[in-house]
Amino acid sequence: MAVNSFREDEEQKKVLNRKTAMRLFSYLKEYKMTIILVLILISITTAVTLINPLIIEKAINVHIKNKDKEGLIFLCLGACILNIAYLVALRKRMVFMEGVATEIVEKIRYQLYVHIQNLSLYFFDSRPTGKILARITGDVNSLKEVLSSSVTTIIPSICTIICVLSIMFIKNWKLAMAAIVTMPILASGTYVIQTLGHKKWQIEKKKSSNLNAFVHESLSGIKIIQSFRAENEAKDTFNELIHEHKNSYTNAISISESLGSLVEFTWGFGSFLLYFIAIRYIGIEQIEVGTMIAFSTYLGMFWSPIRNIANFYNKLITNMSAAERVFEIMDLQSDIVERTDAKKLPPIKGDVTFDHVTFSYPGAKNKIVLDDISFSVEAGKTIALVGPTGAGKSSIVNLISRFYDINSGNILVDGIDIKTVTIESLRSQMGVMTQDNFLFTGTIKENIRYGKLDATDEEIIEAAKAVHAHEFIMEQENGYDTVIGERGGNLSVGQKQLLAFARTMISKPGILILDEATSNIDTHTEALVQKGIEALLKGQTSFVIAHRLSTIKNADCIFVIDNGKIKEMGTHEQLLANKGQYYDLYMAQFEG
Repeated sequence: MAVNSFREDEEQKKVLNRKTAMRLFSYLKEYKMTIILVLILISITTAVTLINPLIIEKAINVHIKNKDKEGLIFLCLGACILNIAYLVALRKRMVFMEGVATEIVEKIRYQLYVHIQNLSLYFFDSRPTGKILARITGDVNSLKEVLSSSVTTIIPSICTIICVLSIMFIKNWKLAMAAIVTMPILASGTYVIQTLGHKKWQIEKKKSSNLNAFVHESLSGIKIIQSFRAENEAKDTFNELIHEHKNSYTNAISISESLGSLVEFTWGFGSFLLYFIAIRYIGIEQIEVGTMIAFSTYLGMFWSPIRNIANFYNKLITNMSAAERVFEIMDLQSDIVERTDAKKLPPIKGDVTFDHVTFSYPGAKNKIVLDDISFSVEAGKTIALVGPTGAGKSSIVNLISRFYDINSGNILVDGIDIKTVTIESLRSQMGVMTQDNFLFTGTIKENIRYGKLDATDEEIIEAAKAVHAHEFIMEQENGYDTVIGERGGNLSVGQKQLLAFARTMISKPGILILDEATSNIDTHTEALVQKGIEALLKGQTSFVIAHRLSTIKNADCIFVIDNGKIKEMGTHEQLLANKGQYYDLYMAQFEG
């Protein structure tokens, strides 16, 4: 199975930037009324910006020239009113767009999280959790500024450029041509910078993802790191990763920032040409002072939005790789696909049939894990699966819940092919208990209730008593309301295992799967738990994987799995009498 680690950059499909940008900005369609209001506010701010130079021109050429104090005061009052309106409109448009961008980012993050939840286990098996987190948090956050600026920067900037150019050409087309003669240089440079910058930012996102994956992995395994005194090795690896990230960021930002320098150069050169043409060819004496000042102001107003667009373009280049990473996951299809005509699985009795099942994990199709396996289990029976590590025991129980799809054959529950029913209706009737006793941050009560969200307090206590967890729970400071963390707080490994057991028990599943579920419980406690299981789940079909063979003596049937095949099948006594592979395993463990 191909697995991506924090030491490897993630592969990323090539997607047209335009396609990604259009998909990202399509989220704005749902906020049409807010966008229209923002556009109205933009028209106000743009109009005031364009009028200001004309006010200055009139003030100098008319009122100051003719010493018209009353006219100048009236003009100044009008300018003050206009600019107050400008400030209010500018503030409001930013607030409105920030709100829209925030809602869209929340929506994208929610859609991404829901989609990831529906992906198959292979998705999670093949990449570090930290890299998945990087897409849900960092990559999604990167989209906010682009969405917010898309309306408040691009639209007013384009409108300003068009209007300013129109005014400049109306006033003096020669000066206008001198001002924009450097535009081809800017366009060509921008294309080159965009092409190089996008690749560099893709690399930076990958390096950031690697760093995030290592931090998550090292903190999750901090106990192992400290136990084996591997802090220095972890520090060295972390230092290596942050060095790679720093270099990738430096390379990306150096290219992106060159766009600003290019804009400043073309702006300065255009300004030089403006004054050169005005003095050399037109004659400065032919242009009124107010007109020249207004034209100079318009020149700044022409290049300022271009600089804003360049800055936005920089953000777009920087964050487009983040958008690509987000949409790449959204477009990822699960290996487990539910049929369009899938029906709800009715309440099951618990009959299970494997009919010539062959299976290999996604990404390793050439490595057969289960080879043409067939068996039938009657409802209410307990089946034990034993055999060496990697024989295929866990694969069998994972296939019953359809965590993976088989290569060939059929798996039936109560005679119904599990591929023909909805995944939710199938898994809701499965109770899965593994040796990974993961607990969520919250109270003990909430962790047990996770197995049945509508469970009453009485049902929670009943389940806890059945697995003999009630006694140690009541010894906690706040009993069932004691808050525990992800790592289980001060609970022992066995106590955490019992809580996970109670969580599974409360769901009262039609089929119970125990994958090394009692591996962390002492022998005395295990005996009590076994009695609780028998009382609470009497008559339930159970599949039990156990390396401690003494715990499965009472199973209705024991399957000996090896190299993807069922080598032996029978009761404990029958298999011992056969003196085959099970006999050898049992005697070796007994002697040990």
